[in-house]
Amino acid sequence: MKNKKNKKPLVLSLHGGTGTGKNFVSQLIAENIYKKGMDSSFIHQFVATVHFPHKSKINTYKSQLQHWIKGNVTNCPRSMFIFDEMDKMHPGLIDSIKPYLDYYEKLDGVSYRQAIFIFLSNAGGEEIMQEALEFWRSGRDREEIQLKHLENALSLSVFNNKNNGFWHSSLIDKHLVDFFIPFLPLEYKHVIQCCMNEMVATGMEPNKTLAEQVARNMIYFPKIERIFSVKGCKSISLQIDFYRDHA
Repeated sequence: MKNKKNKKPLVLSLHGGTGTGKNFVSQLIAENIYKKGMDSSFIHQFVATVHFPHKSKINTYKSQLQHWIKGNVTNCPRSMFIFDEMDKMHPGLIDSIKPYLDYYEKLDGVSYRQAIFIFLSNAGGEEIMQEALEFWRSGRDREEIQLKHLENALSLSVFNNKNNGFWHSSLIDKHLVDFFIPFLPLEYKHVIQCCMNEMVATGMEPNKTLAEQVARNMIYFPKIERIFSVKGCKSISLQIDFYRDHA
């Protein structure tokens, strides 16, 4: 944001299992850049299964996507584009926006260097989970895992996985994604923190006993050791309502 001489737009790819915070971090970024946060007219969110559902229409989607991005960046150079469910996107579609992510000063008179592109995906979640389990089995803390332990394996995993939008993508092949960011599976203590934060966010009085009850009843893996939450913090608000009403 401070660099006035960017050579390309910022491109982030967030990876991890369900409920580990990918959407939450996208919202945090938006709230710290735009006055209206996610309600800003300069943020454009695409959900693969909603906006690009039919494989037979992929050429139409490519044309529409290029038109949307060019039009919105022309209107606001600091536009943000969020692509959710990249693991469900048809391979080849996302390559249509490659020129806008590349090192061009301008394309048809428009500069894309101030734009921000964020990709959200469950792809690579298996590799992230295995790394977290290996750290735990070796007696090391989850917090010791660093980006260098996962980033390269993550980019290779999504590039070679046929069942996601990054399969053999030129965005990866040409190194246009600036950071592949792994979202680690959440432990019991993190689920409790999620519960406490949700209570505060909804105006409830924080209740540690209720938070612990919700956390205990979540599903964890491996089944015997119960280390990481299967759904992360997904559906926490509903769980809180249920256990509060049946207390």
